[in-house]
Amino acid sequence: MIISVKEVIVLSVIFLVGIIIGYLIRKLFAETKIKTAEAIAKKIIIEAEKEAENKKKEALLEAKESWYKIKSDFEKETHEKRNELQSLEKRIMQREENLEKRTELMERREREISRREKEIANAEVKVKDIEQKYNTLIEEELQRLERVSGMTANQAKEEIKVKLLNEARMDAASMIKKSEDEAIETASEKAKMIISLAIQRCAADHVAETTVSVVDLPDDDMKGRIIGREGRNIRALEIATGVDLIVDDTPGAVTISCYDPIKREITRVALERLIMDGRIHPGRIEDVVEKVKKEIAISIKEEGEKAAFEVGVDGLHPEIIKLLGRLKYRTSYSQNVLQHSKEVAFLCGIMAAELGVNVKTAKRAGLLHDIGKAVDHQTEGTHTQIGVDLARRYNESKVVLNAIAAHHEDAEPESVIAVLVAAADALSASRPGARREMLESYVKRLEQLEKICDTFKGVEKAYAIHAGREIRVIVEPDKLNDSEIMFLAKDIAKKIESEMAYPGEIKVTVLREVRAIEYAR
Repeated sequence: MIISVKEVIVLSVIFLVGIIIGYLIRKLFAETKIKTAEAIAKKIIIEAEKEAENKKKEALLEAKESWYKIKSDFEKETHEKRNELQSLEKRIMQREENLEKRTELMERREREISRREKEIANAEVKVKDIEQKYNTLIEEELQRLERVSGMTANQAKEEIKVKLLNEARMDAASMIKKSEDEAIETASEKAKMIISLAIQRCAADHVAETTVSVVDLPDDDMKGRIIGREGRNIRALEIATGVDLIVDDTPGAVTISCYDPIKREITRVALERLIMDGRIHPGRIEDVVEKVKKEIAISIKEEGEKAAFEVGVDGLHPEIIKLLGRLKYRTSYSQNVLQHSKEVAFLCGIMAAELGVNVKTAKRAGLLHDIGKAVDHQTEGTHTQIGVDLARRYNESKVVLNAIAAHHEDAEPESVIAVLVAAADALSASRPGARREMLESYVKRLEQLEKICDTFKGVEKAYAIHAGREIRVIVEPDKLNDSEIMFLAKDIAKKIESEMAYPGEIKVTVLREVRAIEYAR
């Protein structure tokens, strides 16, 4: 396509016109933007000036408020200080007034004291004059009395001293007699009170020792299995055995509580087997308990037969044999009663042989003397009364019955064998180590006896002898005379009575020895 020169020129003119128009339009837009920007700038400046004016006013207001606040605080503080100063001034004035009053009071007292001192000085002079007169009169009266009585003043003093001493002894003797009579009248009541207090003090330990058994657990998770769902296992065990099972916070242990030692033993063995087996549910518990009961019954019979065989006693009733076997599970102050009964039987046999008394009867009485302890938790009465009733029921001889009744002095001994049983019972129970803390308490009592004596002045050495039933006290002869050791013995006895608890009585013997030593050269 061929474009002519004319068209080119027209196009060029149009292009130039477009460029000029575009330039003019851009210039117009630019001027409009500049005017708009100038208007916005003026507006911003006006607003800034207004805001600055407002800030200035606010700052002035805050400054005024702060000034007024500081002024009010200062005035308030000044007022408080002024009040404090006024109160201090008042207190100072009051103190000054009090001081003035005290000064006046002190001056008055000083004047009064000086006046009284003068009066006392005058009174002392008068008293001295009166004292001289009285001393003169007393001397004259004493001389007159000596002439009339024919005795000097020292002789009269000695006579009065002897008379007063005799009167004091008579009064002391009457008081002692009165005290003894009162003691005899109230002895029974006081003895009951002392025994009841002793029972109260030792009841807790005795119950804990004689009514509780402990079963060790492999872990604490076993406690939950023993209790069972909703406690059904523990209830089944308690119903089957008749004991109380205590599952508490004690780690790795369960406590069995019951007065019947046989039931405790059955429960202990059954629980140990259930723990070892691992199957713990009501049906299994009943089966195991029944099986253990049969085994314990057989064991009780075997133990009774074994004890009778060891001691050499024959012809015992089968029920007596069972009761002897039950003593294996009975303790008295931690001493096994079956072992104690066998010891008493052996000792009775030895002493009977020495005295020429029937040995078999003596052994029989010794073996059965504590038979009542097998059922004393089930029957009312002392174990001696229960033992006599049991022995009479199974046709034991009168000698054996009396030996059982008399071994704790509940009845009078009617034969030598009864005395032997009482002696053998005391020997077996009191030997050191037989019962809990027996040796330790024995040694402590001896040491306490000697320490009490050592606290007295003039004591050189004290020795506890005769198993603590006598204390020998050796005194220093240059510090105590013969009359003083009598009072020392009484004082030691009183202190022992007040500070110690002991059976029977303790003899206090005070020894004073004077040695005269000379050498022949």
